[in-house]
Amino acid sequence: MVIGRGDLEDLKYAKILLENPSLAARVSSLLGTPIEKGFEQLPAKWKGIVQGITEKSLEKALNFAVQTMNDKTRTVSSDKVHKILVFATGAGGGTFGLPALTIELPVTTIIMLRSIADIARSEGERIDRLETKIACLEVFALGGTSKSDDRTETGYFIVRAALARTVSDATQYIAEKGLTREGAPALVKLIATLASRFGIIVSEKAAAQAIPLIGAAGGALVNTIFIDHFQNMARGHFIIRRLERRYGSNWVRQEYDKFSL
Repeated sequence: MVIGRGDLEDLKYAKILLENPSLAARVSSLLGTPIEKGFEQLPAKWKGIVQGITEKSLEKALNFAVQTMNDKTRTVSSDKVHKILVFATGAGGGTFGLPALTIELPVTTIIMLRSIADIARSEGERIDRLETKIACLEVFALGGTSKSDDRTETGYFIVRAALARTVSDATQYIAEKGLTREGAPALVKLIATLASRFGIIVSEKAAAQAIPLIGAAGGALVNTIFIDHFQNMARGHFIIRRLERRYGSNWVRQEYDKFSL
């Protein structure tokens, strides 16, 4: 098999993006304050609150993806436009703190999903295909390394393999029956599985915005890092998928594992 040098460079770049440091590390570096200080400011029941908000946000994202995302040809993604939109929603979250997350996160998640789909299109995906729409949602589970992760469940291909059956069942269910039946086990499991990983990153975002005196400007910056983080995950994910279509999944996995960071 003849492999283009550009494709090898793309694969290496994808690994750099996908094995990226956590959101918490990036936010702590920006604010000059350990994110743990933010966790101390959150109420005792914050985990349950964040989990509930995360699941509702992903439910809205699933409905948006399946019902409204279509195939518009693009060769370049509009990453900056989506960053500006999320910057604005983050300003509100920084001003009003954790209570605002209920309103802000669903909006931010939809904007990020639009950005993820934009990136997918730029890597040659057909957004009108259900498989691609679900692949866009998968990105929310690809949060990068985190202190909260079980080390046996980190790494791009390990996470993707763990999601595979759930994603396959949900895709088949939607293809056959659509989204009309609320509480369908395949869809409930998909949302819960994605939320279990996306919720880790959302918790880090909430903690950052809970740091005293962060304010609107700080909230906007945190949100910008938040979307940048998932844009990186999306770019890496869809580079991998593009190369798998060209060379096969076995070759991509073997070459991916060869690169050291």
